[in-house]
Amino acid sequence: MTRARNQQICLDATEYYHCVSRCVRRAFLCGFDEDTGVSYEHRRGWVEERLFALTQVFCIDICAYAIMSNHYHLVLHVNRQQASALSDLEVIDRWITFHLPPVLIQKYLRGEINSTAERASALKIINLWRERLYSISWMMKLLNQFIATEANKEDACSGHFWEGRFKSQALLDDKALIAAMAYVDLNPVRAGISDTPESSDFTSIQSRINADQGKKETPKLYPLIGDIQAQDGIPIRLVDYIQLVEWTGRRFREQKQGQIHPNQPPILERLALCSDTWIHAALHLSQASLAGEASTIKRNLHHFGRKRMTGFRFSQPR
Repeated sequence: MTRARNQQICLDATEYYHCVSRCVRRAFLCGFDEDTGVSYEHRRGWVEERLFALTQVFCIDICAYAIMSNHYHLVLHVNRQQASALSDLEVIDRWITFHLPPVLIQKYLRGEINSTAERASALKIINLWRERLYSISWMMKLLNQFIATEANKEDACSGHFWEGRFKSQALLDDKALIAAMAYVDLNPVRAGISDTPESSDFTSIQSRINADQGKKETPKLYPLIGDIQAQDGIPIRLVDYIQLVEWTGRRFREQKQGQIHPNQPPILERLALCSDTWIHAALHLSQASLAGEASTIKRNLHHFGRKRMTGFRFSQPR
């Protein structure tokens, strides 16, 4: 059953969400259509360019992304504190990057507001825009509308390009966050499109590796900082994350879920995860709208208007 968006996204529970948007009508977001012989690879660039243009405006950070043939994955961090700290003029400047300002806001910018009622109305609009600047729904809307318009124009057709709604999954703790990032970054490997994470085009893992090696200018991603106490970054070092993704990819490419590999990276121990649990998460994490330890999910159920225990749960190590 479809749930209302306010029962899927609650910033009081978590600032991290895994979002997926899929094409309809056998449409190709990108990739190669063997039936028609048409390549849509260039559309990957559309998505990436638009996505990072939006992150310059919205107070939402990209933790991970993967652009596939008929869908894309995002792991997002919502920075409500950043939006609250913006001045009114900064809010206006950001919002009108993608929207035409109404007449009242044009008058506000020119300093032509003369009445208390007009000023109150202008501030009401600005406060509404401030809230939208940390809204996942608004950012996804602007991303999908743009791609749909460009794709329909190129395909010389009209109608729906995307499924009606994007899917969102609340990531309630560090285990769920890092597992979702690995799940997203390994999508091309799991689908057999790429052999290794670093060769997976239009993914955050490739972007992070390229940036670390200074190969080329890459889109700005939410940083991996390794400090679990820090507030402005993901609590894992880049080297540990790359090792973790590599180890995970090797494991499910071998199609084994048994003994812990002797080269298992220490991050698994620090997160108190056993290998079977991690591999299961890397393969099946997206199947639930909530993800985290059982205790974390139980503690946050009320934020999403739920009473019954549900979601993807990380088991405790034996």
